[in-house]
Amino acid sequence: MRRHAHEFAQAGFVCLVPDLFWRQEPGVELSDHDPEHDKKAFDLYYDFDYDLAVRDMEDTWHFLQRLPECNGKVGAVGYCLGGKLCYLMCCRTDIDCAVAYYGTYIEHHIREAKNLHRPFVLHMALKDRWVQAEVNERAAAVTQTAERAARGGHGRPRGLQMAEKQRRPAVYYAMEGHKRPSGIFP
Repeated sequence: MRRHAHEFAQAGFVCLVPDLFWRQEPGVELSDHDPEHDKKAFDLYYDFDYDLAVRDMEDTWHFLQRLPECNGKVGAVGYCLGGKLCYLMCCRTDIDCAVAYYGTYIEHHIREAKNLHRPFVLHMALKDRWVQAEVNERAAAVTQTAERAARGGHGRPRGLQMAEKQRRPAVYYAMEGHKRPSGIFP
């Protein structure tokens, strides 16, 4: 996440990567290149409290909003678990916008889609081993904001690489023209 936040910071955003697992294991560092970290991530994921995490992200959003470097507009970009949290943020809060890449288990909260009232884009992979095709289709139909990556699997491509090669994410559209918008990267 740090690498993605750094890419967005280089593009002019004020970025913050919150410690989403601080209740379970503060300061945990995970890499998607280490199989042991994958196991650890799933252990944390299965005991994760989404409602508390959305409240944490809302606190993070308000913190960023008040920074002197920020223009007051805040968006969130999330991957996998963070993608689901971005979806929930757009359903439950007034965050300026959010982009979800490969959000997992959104279908567990699909009924909240009626509350989507902020700009939201859901990027999905058609060959995602963690999200079934039927789930992607349902999420796309309900949110009406889905982008599909035909070739990639879960987690590929990501961030600005995808944004520059395909379309710029909603974060850019919602905050374009503002000098220093902020972003949360769960």
